[in-house]
Amino acid sequence: MKVAGLAVVTKATRLPPHVNPASVLYDAGLRLFPRLQDRKLAVDDDPIPKTKKTRNPIPYAIMGEYNCSLLSNGEGNAQQDQHKQDQTALYTQLVISIALGLGAFITFCVLRPRWTGLYAARKRQKNAASNLPVLPDTFFGWIPVLYKISEEQVLASAGLDAYVFLSFFTMAIKFLAITFFFALVIILPVNIHYRNYSFPPGHQSQALDYSPNPRISSAGTAKLGGHSQDAIVMVQGGSKTYPSSLLWMYVVFTYLFAALAMYLLITTTQKIIRIRQEYLGSQTTVTDRTIRLSGIPPELRDEEKIKETIENLEIGKVESVILCRNWKELDDMMVQRLVILRKLEEAWTAHLGHSRARSTQASRDRAQSRAAIREDAPLLQDGDDQEPNHVAPYGQDRPKTRVWYGFMGLQSHLVDAINYFEERLRKLDEKIESTRKKDFKPTPLAFVTLDSVAACQMAVQATMDPRPMQLQANPAPAPSDVIWQNTYLTRSSRITRAWSVTFIILLLSVFWSALLVPIAGLVSLKSICSVWPQLAFALDSNSISQSLVATGLPTALISLLTVLVPFLYYWLSTQQGMLSQGEVEMSLISKNFFFTFFNLFVLFTIFGTASISYSKVNDTLAGASKDASEIARKLATSLQDLDNFYINLIILQALGLFPFRLLEFGSVALYPITLIGAKTPRDYAELVQPPVFSYGFYLPQTLLVFVICTVYSVLQSSWLILFFGLVYFLIGSFIYKYQLLYAMDHRQHSTGQAWLIICNCVTIGLIFFEIAMAGLLALRTAFYRSILIIPLLAGTIWFSVFFRRTFDPLMRFIALRSLNSNAPFGEVSPGESRYERETDHGRAVDEDDETGLRYINPSLIIPLEEVWLAKGRPNGSSHVDGPEEEV
Repeated sequence: MKVAGLAVVTKATRLPPHVNPASVLYDAGLRLFPRLQDRKLAVDDDPIPKTKKTRNPIPYAIMGEYNCSLLSNGEGNAQQDQHKQDQTALYTQLVISIALGLGAFITFCVLRPRWTGLYAARKRQKNAASNLPVLPDTFFGWIPVLYKISEEQVLASAGLDAYVFLSFFTMAIKFLAITFFFALVIILPVNIHYRNYSFPPGHQSQALDYSPNPRISSAGTAKLGGHSQDAIVMVQGGSKTYPSSLLWMYVVFTYLFAALAMYLLITTTQKIIRIRQEYLGSQTTVTDRTIRLSGIPPELRDEEKIKETIENLEIGKVESVILCRNWKELDDMMVQRLVILRKLEEAWTAHLGHSRARSTQASRDRAQSRAAIREDAPLLQDGDDQEPNHVAPYGQDRPKTRVWYGFMGLQSHLVDAINYFEERLRKLDEKIESTRKKDFKPTPLAFVTLDSVAACQMAVQATMDPRPMQLQANPAPAPSDVIWQNTYLTRSSRITRAWSVTFIILLLSVFWSALLVPIAGLVSLKSICSVWPQLAFALDSNSISQSLVATGLPTALISLLTVLVPFLYYWLSTQQGMLSQGEVEMSLISKNFFFTFFNLFVLFTIFGTASISYSKVNDTLAGASKDASEIARKLATSLQDLDNFYINLIILQALGLFPFRLLEFGSVALYPITLIGAKTPRDYAELVQPPVFSYGFYLPQTLLVFVICTVYSVLQSSWLILFFGLVYFLIGSFIYKYQLLYAMDHRQHSTGQAWLIICNCVTIGLIFFEIAMAGLLALRTAFYRSILIIPLLAGTIWFSVFFRRTFDPLMRFIALRSLNSNAPFGEVSPGESRYERETDHGRAVDEDDETGLRYINPSLIIPLEEVWLAKGRPNGSSHVDGPEEEV
């Protein structure tokens, strides 16, 4: 049967003139007699003449089906072909990323002095940023000025959260610079000398193979050239012998790099704690003196009883108590009122018309300033000189709206929209005023303001009540940071929401896993061949196309997921019932890091390895089924198999996408869309607001890059990954420094507590790094060296526990000895009153939004807004915007 099949190949098939028939017969013979593959043929003795260097896909399908095992195994060695392909992928990714990044950076340099409302929004609106140096309008002149801004200026202008965020970049740069030095000076020369390794590196996962094979020696008792197999290991392809004793190098550097990371964590944490204690210890604002008291029993749910209970503890005097109540009815009315108010503004705008054609920069600045101070600046006020409402400067008819009524709302008629919404607004205002006077049901939550910061810190660091879960004191968020709609949720409701969100995240993890399978399959041509063989062989014949599909497309899809998924997790975080925006931000950081680390790194590595590994052992599946350790060895080399993918991912993030963040591409791209939907002056005022910097969107991606660099710091391609990781953090620190100081608005909520999450994530990365190194050494038969990693793993776990017990309290609370009135972060004059001290804008940037405020639901006291119009105010108010102004 085999001979007959061969005859069909030779006689019944017409081949193009450029295809060598001997090559076709040789490939067909290998398929009919697989044992011929066991014989290694030297290049000089190859009986098959090769007339062309380009592979032709016709021989692969000559038997009527595609043989995926022949991919990248035509002329030449498969390893050399893969090496060349990895080089092509690296160069292609570099060219694409540099072109994208350079274009975005040049565009930013051109637009920065022209679009100051976007690229200098924080500098123009925030008092805290007024002390920063003015950046020149020249093309590159702003770069050295930004670079010279010190950490003290960052702390004074942007607050603790920004300082902590940039401190992580500084720590990462130190770690990657040191590890890159050792990788370049020691690890890379060793690999070049003893392995089939070249510059830049290609796919080297088979350069050192410990699998049983006649061509490669395996660990055991056999002798080779008079040397024990425990002493030397032969490398495929006739390269130099690799002394197994040099595997100690990986053990030593695993210990060294892990110790370096722990040392930098401790030193950076000590510095941040010192700055934080001095920074917060110098403040005496309302927030610093207020505790959030939860678990109040029913018999104590009264302001006077709470005050008496706290003062009886003799920790200090109580200045005020705000007992949270069930304000849901009132809050719902305020939300409904805002909806009606916007509809009324749309009706007035349609009636009065507006002109935006000749808007000036000054008008935009005034509109931005009004929106930054209070949203209700231009209000419709009552007056005796009110002009007729039907007068319209542009002659538009009064708009109509359809009102539905009758059985099941099936009947309708048109009414005057302005009159209809004004009447609804008037009735709702009367209802709100009467509801504000009601006595709402109290909840087990209160904000208690004490007379000193020391009393507040003693309260939050002590246990008040002997009964569990009662009278629990915690530091209070700033008044503007409180989510008042969640203050009257019951404890059972919060627990239910938290568990529901956790369950949804677990389901999403399963969904992301299924989504990552096809993305991971793109990394390997043989995985593509199993689904779409025609595409696989077409890509195999074109190295650049293969690089774009097998490297560029997966990295682009992964990067897209890191941008889109955080929006979903942010919405989930807002549904958990947390009491402050700071808690939502911290929860978002944790959720997004779990997604990036577990789904985009751990699971992607497993799926990518499975597709690569099983395609590699496809021809030797029978032997692998008899030796389960063969598959285990393949899976253990997953990190080496995907090193080029992660190199290209970091290149894309650092050189290609970071400049787009500097450009604020999302805000620029969405501006025309939101401009089309803008109708009222309120819409235009919201349109020109600066974008908000959210640490939960940017920090997890940065942590993932750091973990990837740590895991690969000792492997073969360590020098290349560490180099581009260093470039990533150098560029990122510069871009984020600009955005935090000048461009983007960010709310300082957590007072630097994000550092605790950063330290936990770095520790998780160290544990994964040590497990990976122990597994690789064990599966390469270096069992003694692998066992030596176990003490380091145990030490890292102990370090995590020690770190949490030692440093967490100092990152959450203020030490009593740090309470110093003469601290360097804003001295107070002796004659200042408490009110003057607490409303000193710029002295404590973290408290700017809450200075002069008190803990109370805004729905109870906020003035009821009226219609906000651009011009031609129908009530004849003295505040009339000009006809050419834009709001």
